[in-house]
Amino acid sequence: MAVLFPTMIFPIPTDPLAAYGPLVAKRNPETVEPEPYIHFAVKPHTPTIGAEISGLRLGGDLSDEVMAELRRALLEWKVLFFRDQDIDRAEHRAFAERWGSLEQHPFFKYTQPGQTDIDVTTLAKDAMVGGVENNWHNDVTWHEHPSFAAVLRAVEVPEVGGDTLWADTAAAYDLLPQDIKERIEHLEAEHDWINAFGQSMPAEAVDMLRPKFPPVRHPVVRVIPESGRRVLFVNMTFTQRIVGVSQEESNELLTLLYRHVNRPEFQVRLKWEPNTVAFWDNRTCQHYASSDYFPARRVMDRISIVGDRPVGVA
Repeated sequence: MAVLFPTMIFPIPTDPLAAYGPLVAKRNPETVEPEPYIHFAVKPHTPTIGAEISGLRLGGDLSDEVMAELRRALLEWKVLFFRDQDIDRAEHRAFAERWGSLEQHPFFKYTQPGQTDIDVTTLAKDAMVGGVENNWHNDVTWHEHPSFAAVLRAVEVPEVGGDTLWADTAAAYDLLPQDIKERIEHLEAEHDWINAFGQSMPAEAVDMLRPKFPPVRHPVVRVIPESGRRVLFVNMTFTQRIVGVSQEESNELLTLLYRHVNRPEFQVRLKWEPNTVAFWDNRTCQHYASSDYFPARRVMDRISIVGDRPVGVA
């Protein structure tokens, strides 16, 4: 059986995740009604993920009403973009502090030598240090309390290349076949840092940090408390295996979920300009830093915000 087009014949795939055709997810869960934004303008980049916010200058002096609207926008769009934000490190920090306690990454002193601030991390890539973040991931899922969000500001960008991409793991979950949803609904996965950060750290540092940060387990399907939204919470960088199933079934499920999340219909891509800020909900999307600009220089300032313990389906 085949689908006929004017000049082509495509076989109908038997794998439900390989099916072509419309992949249209809802931006909000069924329980949330969209409301207009009063204090700033919102320009969507895709139907479900990524929106550019205009009419605001970021810092710690935003009103409570503006912050409430930004929180609603973050839940709705997962990642927010702000152009022309000529802010210094103190203002960057002040904006992040409005969202919670700031995270002190325990490994950056080894992987990003020369850091002085404990929370604003400068990620500088050039002809001597190439970008290695070109793998889909949520930040810090190897921690008992993975990051809630991150605020990334472009300081210096290459003339071309160096984009960042985000994938909507809520939309990806929504468009899974029902039988896959039922298989993964109550499963947990093990997350670890040893095969990522551990590869670029001195052996003595790994030995010192290993007892402080052992492997952790998180639900494969995470529930966002504010909205009840279900998202996929496994990633290629830090997820080691699905617990309670055979290695073969774990590999099968993880490969299937990674391939599904990586579909372009769930993605948004940002071309950076100096003083562009991206602010994303680490719980509801994965990101990928395209490493296509070597040996050009790319410098970013990053702050992440402490999150809570992920909860699964009750």
